[in-house]
Amino acid sequence: MENMIVWSLLFVMAIHGVWSEIKLDQTPSEVKRPGETVKMSCITSGYSMTSYAINWIRQRPGKALEWIGWINTNTNTPSYASSFQSRFSFTQDVPSSTQYLQINSLTAEDSAVYFCAR
Repeated sequence: MENMIVWSLLFVMAIHGVWSEIKLDQTPSEVKRPGETVKMSCITSGYSMTSYAINWIRQRPGKALEWIGWINTNTNTPSYASSFQSRFSFTQDVPSSTQYLQINSLTAEDSAVYFCAR
């Protein structure tokens, strides 16, 4: 019985440790002018980046969340929602565990909070 309790505690501690170390860190806010390009980064840690897809989402002021698309990190294959196919692009750098979202020819409509999500 005592061994079972010790094993249970170790199991719970191991699970907690795994979950608490997963992080996605994004670049700070940037201010850009219309027509410029912005490249945002999402640095992943605590897991193998190529094991999970990365989604990009945005929220414009006073609006609902919008799904931009996702990248299959294992095959480096992006997929975009139809309204984001022309000026938005996803890239990745596996050695640095970093995902990127680049937006070209910025417009006022691109003003939003952008999120990466696993």
